[in-house]
Amino acid sequence: MTETLPLTGERTAPGIWHENYWFARHEAAYRWIADTLSPNGRVLDAGCGEGYGAELLRQAGAAPVFGLDYEGTTLRHVAKAYPQIGPVQGNLVQTGFAGASFDLVTSLQTIEHLWEQPRFVAECARILAPGGTLVLTTPNTLTFPAGNWYHTKELTAAELVDLVRAHFEVVDVLGLWHGPRLSAWEDVNGSCVTAQLADDHQHWRADLQALVTGTSYRDFEIRAGAMDDSLDLFVVARKPADDPA
Repeated sequence: MTETLPLTGERTAPGIWHENYWFARHEAAYRWIADTLSPNGRVLDAGCGEGYGAELLRQAGAAPVFGLDYEGTTLRHVAKAYPQIGPVQGNLVQTGFAGASFDLVTSLQTIEHLWEQPRFVAECARILAPGGTLVLTTPNTLTFPAGNWYHTKELTAAELVDLVRAHFEVVDVLGLWHGPRLSAWEDVNGSCVTAQLADDHQHWRADLQALVTGTSYRDFEIRAGAMDDSLDLFVVARKPADDPA
């Protein structure tokens, strides 16, 4: 399913063994949305990448679901791999959708790639119906390894909340942490992220290979807590019901 998409480091995808930790970490967020928010209206996944997340939201009951991305090869893959998702090519800060088009907008691990972050949040507010929900996730810059050149600006929890509050009512601020299995491995071996980045995957120790290949979305916890210690940040926000813009 992923063979048509080059592995660039800009997005994650299923089916790549040495990327499985990152894929599972992203999947955990989509599954939290599906299980907690039970989406059942018109949904846009803004910055959909490979498309697996939009498909998970569709399987959870959302309809129709659109995947917005800027890159044509990615969207051709989405159309082929997930035929019930509507792929749309466009700019995330100027989408081309009519105002109040969606009940839910999700954008996971995307805002850190954008130069115009406030403009993107404003565009999400414009295309959401009054009372609609926005879910943003992003790596926590306080804990995320430095040096990803695809990221134009990484954020702290306070910075992300400030961006969203300009146009939305913030409902929840949550974080993602390692669950017991990953934490137990780290108690003995140190950071599993550092271990993965320290060497080419072909040279990983057998126990690290086993940890990565065996990781699933169930190995992550999404909850309230000390946000500055979390791995990824979540903001769930609502467009005011009296805001037609």
